[in-house]
Amino acid sequence: MTTPDTLEIQPTGPVVGSIRPPGSKSLTNRALVCAALAKGRSRLAGALDSDDTRVMLDSLARLGIAARHDAREQTIDVDGCAGRPPAQGAELYVANSGTTVRFLTALVALGRGTFRLDGNPRMRERPIQDLLRALAELGVYARSEAGTGCPPVVVEARGISGGRVAVPGDVSSQFLSGLLMAAPCAAAPVEIVVEGELVSKPYVNMTLAVMDAFGATARNDALRRFEIDAPRGYRATDYAIEPDASAASYFFAAAAITGGRVTVEGLSRESLQGDVAFCDCLARMGCRVEYGQNGITVAGGALSGIEADMNAISDTAQTLAVVALFAQGPTLIHNVAHVRHKETDRLAALAAELRKLGAGVDEGPDRLRIAPAALGPAALDTYDDHRMAMSLALVGLRVPGVAIRQPGCVAKTYPGYFDDLARLAGER
Repeated sequence: MTTPDTLEIQPTGPVVGSIRPPGSKSLTNRALVCAALAKGRSRLAGALDSDDTRVMLDSLARLGIAARHDAREQTIDVDGCAGRPPAQGAELYVANSGTTVRFLTALVALGRGTFRLDGNPRMRERPIQDLLRALAELGVYARSEAGTGCPPVVVEARGISGGRVAVPGDVSSQFLSGLLMAAPCAAAPVEIVVEGELVSKPYVNMTLAVMDAFGATARNDALRRFEIDAPRGYRATDYAIEPDASAASYFFAAAAITGGRVTVEGLSRESLQGDVAFCDCLARMGCRVEYGQNGITVAGGALSGIEADMNAISDTAQTLAVVALFAQGPTLIHNVAHVRHKETDRLAALAAELRKLGAGVDEGPDRLRIAPAALGPAALDTYDDHRMAMSLALVGLRVPGVAIRQPGCVAKTYPGYFDDLARLAGER
């Protein structure tokens, strides 16, 4: 199906219904890495089919790791390499997938040969130097080809020797997650120390949980220091992937801003994904949240602005910013400076697009303050960022004349998003 260059969103009444989003991108790509490094065959159930997971699968194939993906059944069977990628070198294209480039830069270091990882123009602006420096401390020669501290990355791999390494935590938790997942396959035990404030802590806990499911345990001291036994490796396993909690935030927000009631199936308060905490923000704003064993329900109410530290759940910051447009009083989203290094500079992009709608927005180095105002029609740019498109589309559920430019960028993590949103909005 051809995706239009511009998609106008149709206003609706209260959004009421149930939905199960596709599998978590974060869990799918972590499970793919652990399964690829395991000894034996693993099956991933509920796996996401999206641009980000496809570039991961393509890269694993280029590394000689067989993975059979049944998109209809949402399963992936992976024949692991027992800790050593078979290919004696490879060219890997990762598009704009941060998890893929950071996880695979660490993974290919376990192999033998020369590996080059590159992506689209935005990927060539995304930082990776902290990971390259950490790998160097573990005996790996890895460099930014252009000398910018960003991809393309070249890794001259001879295995990871083990030892002690320090990694900064303030730019991306994916550096730490990549090191953690590679560490059980090093030649000797690895100790990782986090320098400074660690952003997106729930994603590190997610990494540890997936590693544990595949038989590798990383002992940690309050996410500040990690000890990983090696060469221990991973064991093959069958692994079930939860629905994507970041994607779920858009449907929860749809209920909030339309005064509706939406249940997202397959999630609970005990989810591995920290982004379920987005519901706590909605509860503080005035929504009613009900947690079940196999679903979370949000019912809209009179919304009030809040102050929210979203460092731990920054992938939902854009969603909350849209909900803030319909609240009484301003909302302050802060401690999210690291989102400037995502698919786009998300703080600058959000400020620009919300102002087009008529909102008052004050942008700081690590924050946005959003003051509700009378909103009007606008054609909104997405910056080739899936989360800009998915969050901004929600405005159109209430405001006539809202159009999303280049909506096809949602294929990065949720190809069927607009179809699912239209179906849910039409269920009432």
